[in-house]
Amino acid sequence: MGTNAPGSGRERVLFVLKTKGPQTAARMAKRLSVTAMAVRQHLAVLQAEKLIDFTDERRQVGRPARVWQLTPKAYARFPDRHEDLAVGMLQAVQRAFGDKGIERLTAERTRQQADSYRARMAGSDAPIEKRVATLARIRREEGFMAEWRRRGDGSLELVENHCAISKAARICAKLCGDELQLFRSVLGEDVSVERTEHILSGDRCCTYCITG
Repeated sequence: MGTNAPGSGRERVLFVLKTKGPQTAARMAKRLSVTAMAVRQHLAVLQAEKLIDFTDERRQVGRPARVWQLTPKAYARFPDRHEDLAVGMLQAVQRAFGDKGIERLTAERTRQQADSYRARMAGSDAPIEKRVATLARIRREEGFMAEWRRRGDGSLELVENHCAISKAARICAKLCGDELQLFRSVLGEDVSVERTEHILSGDRCCTYCITG
């Protein structure tokens, strides 16, 4: 199966590791529809640039499998939504107006986001899959590398493989809380949304379990 990863071969390898998590060279080759040798050549360059590293995982049979993953340095290669400006603004509001100023600012931001999202979302009578698919598309456009899927138990998962506001969220945790409330609001009262993985807690991605 191919991938929508952009750019050069090395960028495509980074994209796969970012969106799919740690991978063997063989698995990446299959996803990118290239040879394992081609992937290994890209891996050698990326490792020399300290953008990836690996662990050797033991298997019940045969040799250990070499599994590649991104390093912290690699995350700077992905969209940051002009976060330096956002962080500076948050810090300025905090100094000038205190915690209440931050609360008012984030509440207004969430309200504006909700209005914008709802203008593009299907109504509450639309199938939940359609609503989640639209939300994933909006978040993908905003740089969160979002995708969605149906789980074996019938629930849906919204996965954000990148946090486009991570610097701001690290100094203002309310942004993450407001984000969860935003999803609940725009998906409708008949839908339950719970965050099960969180990048700022050390997970690879932010994952939301959605039922309705």
